[in-house]
Amino acid sequence: MPSLPISGLPAAGSLDGTELFAVVQGGVTKYTTAQNINYVTSNNYGLFNQTGSSAPVSGSTHVSGSLIDGGVGTLSVPANGFQKGDAFEAVMSGKIWVQNGDELDIQVRSNGIVLGDTGVITMASADDQNWRLILNFSINEIGGVGTAEIVTVGTFQYRKDASDALVSEIFDFTNNTTFDTTIQNSLDIRAVWSGGADDGDSIYSKIFTLKKTY
Repeated sequence: MPSLPISGLPAAGSLDGTELFAVVQGGVTKYTTAQNINYVTSNNYGLFNQTGSSAPVSGSTHVSGSLIDGGVGTLSVPANGFQKGDAFEAVMSGKIWVQNGDELDIQVRSNGIVLGDTGVITMASADDQNWRLILNFSINEIGGVGTAEIVTVGTFQYRKDASDALVSEIFDFTNNTTFDTTIQNSLDIRAVWSGGADDGDSIYSKIFTLKKTY
């Protein structure tokens, strides 16, 4: 095939993340995918924005389920893609129905490994109320298991029925035992019901945005 200027090549359609691109690392030409290119090295940029509500996670049919649905961007960081000092922020909000005294735990995970955890919260009654989750992540060390360290701090808030008061749970979590930056990490946020939770308990997200802040 003769060499062509870029403008002479067929135009690409919408990218789905599997396309291949040539890159040069250490003087060696290699390939990567569009999904990995989306994880750039500059500061302060969007990584992912959810474009629809998540499936409801109920106390009877989904004792544990993801609060993230489809969107644009990526929730994955490629192997060795983290740098020491990287920082991220996530904001999630939606609707909740919960019976007084039932228990809810919000867990932040990557590849099944817990990176952040509100702990089990004994909930007050809330009927079709709003909730909000704010998360900040710091990559304190990079490397394999036992070396890498991520610290997650967050605030989970919801409006309870009684007096329409706002309830806040502030938490922090350090993982320096099972976190691994030498493999691809894919973010998930899960709701875990316990206690007397049943089909009267349900939670889903309407919005979720993840961005890199440093």
